[in-house]
Amino acid sequence: MTMLLPPRAVVRGSSGNWALQSTLERRGLGPVAGVDEAGRGPCAGPLVIAACVLRPGDAARFEGLNDSKLMTALARERMYDLVLKRAVDHSVVVVSPAEIDWLGIHVMNIEGMRRAVAQMSTHPGYVLTDGFKVPGMPAPSVAVLKGDQAAACVAAASVLAKVTRDRIMADLHSRYPEYGFNVHKGYCTPEHTAALMEHGPCAEHRWSYVNVAAAAAKHGLAAPHKVARGTTAAAVVQNDAAPVDAGELATREGAEQMTRAEA
Repeated sequence: MTMLLPPRAVVRGSSGNWALQSTLERRGLGPVAGVDEAGRGPCAGPLVIAACVLRPGDAARFEGLNDSKLMTALARERMYDLVLKRAVDHSVVVVSPAEIDWLGIHVMNIEGMRRAVAQMSTHPGYVLTDGFKVPGMPAPSVAVLKGDQAAACVAAASVLAKVTRDRIMADLHSRYPEYGFNVHKGYCTPEHTAALMEHGPCAEHRWSYVNVAAAAAKHGLAAPHKVARGTTAAAVVQNDAAPVDAGELATREGAEQMTRAEA
């Protein structure tokens, strides 16, 4: 019996970070949505997730589009405006520290990616996520290693998420100037750690994180919102590292917790 195989898809490396989504679009799997987050590693402030669909053949208008962490602040701001102007569709989801403390950073990262795709008015034919497999997407999806460098739509999402979060942290600085959120954006820098130990955590800190919990204990402070057992980020200083049991296990446990919380 002869097995019929689909035609081979050719990824053209000369297309740079547009190659993967262009290949999917040529195979009839568009529109292609990219999803990325900003704020996984910090111990303060929200987690922000964005989804974005770029216009096919628009590469020439996005010269310099890359992982937002590799761009200057000025370049990110300019690219942010261009993405808003040129993208077919986009959405941005902000996950509060309270949600992170209740369900855990990885669970909320995965859930936030699902929310971001669901909130777009454009139904994608395929979804590219940065780094993590995301079960429960409304379309076929694949996790792309260093997706914010490999796929333009993921890079665009990273810019939307990063600029949105940086603006939120700048606003938080005006409310809590003692922590210097406008400088370190909530990451665990020596300056932030010193301020945290001196003043204790505020409502915008992630109280399930061990360094925040230690500072709270020093000042005799209780969390302003519910902190679930088992969500403590014991290795918070490792920032973007995923939990050892990340992925479907964490997602399933988080879904069960969400169900219990809603009951």
